Amino acid sequence: MGFFERYLSIWVGLAIMVGIIAGTAVPDAFAVIATFEFAHVNVVIAVLIWLMIYPMMVQIDFSSIKDVGKKPKGLVLTLVINWLIKPFTMAFLGWLFFKVLFADWVDPETATEYIAGMILLGVAPCTAMVFVWSQMTKGDANYTLVQVSINDIIMIFAFAPIAGLLLGVTDITVPWDTLLLSVVLYVLVPLIAGALTRKKLDNGNDHSKIDTFLAKMKPWSIVGLLTTVALLFGFQAETILSKPEAIVLIAIPLLIQTYGIFAIAYYMAKRMKLPHNVAAPACMIGTSNFFELAVAVAISLFGLHSGAALATVVGVLVEVPVMLSLVWFANRTRHWFA
Repeated sequence: MGFFERYLSIWVGLAIMVGIIAGTAVPDAFAVIATFEFAHVNVVIAVLIWLMIYPMMVQIDFSSIKDVGKKPKGLVLTLVINWLIKPFTMAFLGWLFFKVLFADWVDPETATEYIAGMILLGVAPCTAMVFVWSQMTKGDANYTLVQVSINDIIMIFAFAPIAGLLLGVTDITVPWDTLLLSVVLYVLVPLIAGALTRKKLDNGNDHSKIDTFLAKMKPWSIVGLLTTVALLFGFQAETILSKPEAIVLIAIPLLIQTYGIFAIAYYMAKRMKLPHNVAAPACMIGTSNFFELAVAVAISLFGLHSGAALATVVGVLVEVPVMLSLVWFANRTRHWFA
C-alpha cells in the first residue's frame, strides 16, 4: 500500500474531527449543502463518490470481462453473503442489542430507529468503496466490476422487499428514483467515463500512459473519500456531540456484524477454493456497505436528525478502519489460497 492507503485510518479520523468541528461552527453552511439534492441524492456527495471510483473504472480492461463467467463461484459467494445472510444477521444483531442487551439504556422509539438504520446498511451491499478495497488487495478488477454490477441489479428489485420485511413496515416507501439514480451515478457514469478514458490512453496498447494517469488520479480518490466522511459527520455533528454514548452503542453490533460476515465469507471462499484475487473482493463486497444509499434512504424515511440516520453515519465511522484491518488480514493470508 502507498502512503495514503497505509495511514488511511488516521486521515479518516482527522476528517471526522474536521467534519464535527465544522458542522458545529458553521451549521448553516452544511444546511445549504444538504439542500443540493435531486431525488434525495445529495449532488455534492455524488460528485465526491464519483471522484473516488472513476480512477478504479479506468483500470477495467473490458476485453477480459468475457472470461469472468468462467469463474461463477465468486459470484455465487457474493450473492449468498449479500442477500441470504448479511441482511438477516444485521437485523438480528440490531434486535439483540437494542431490544435486549441495551434496552435499559435506550428508549424504545430511538432503539427502533437505530435498528432501522442498521438494517438499511445491511440491505445495501457496497458499490463504490469496494473498488478501493479490491485494488488494495490486488483483486481482479474486472471480476469485481461484474460482482458489483450484478449486486446493483439485484438491489433494484430486492432492496424494498427485504427492507420492508426486516423493518416490519408493510407500507414502507423506498425512493426508487434515489436508488436508480445512485446506481447510475456511482456505477454507470464512471464506468462509461473510465472506458472512454482507457480507450483514449491505451491507443496503440501503450499501458504506460494509463499507469501515469492512474498515479496522478490516485490521491484524488483519497480526497473524495475524506471529504465525503467530513461532510457526513458535519451533517450529524449536533446529534453526535449531544449523544456521544450512542456512537459506542451503535458501533458495537456493527463491529460484530462486519468481522463476523467477513469470517463467514472468507471461510466459504477458502472452502470453495477460490483464487485470492477473486475471494478477497468477494468478501469485501459482502462485508462493506453502500453507506451513501443507506444514509439517503434513512434520511428520506426517518429524517436528517433521526436515530436511523445516525446509525448509518456510524456505519461509515466503523467501516473504514475495520475494512482497512480486513485488507491487511487478506493480504497477509494470501498464501491460504491457490
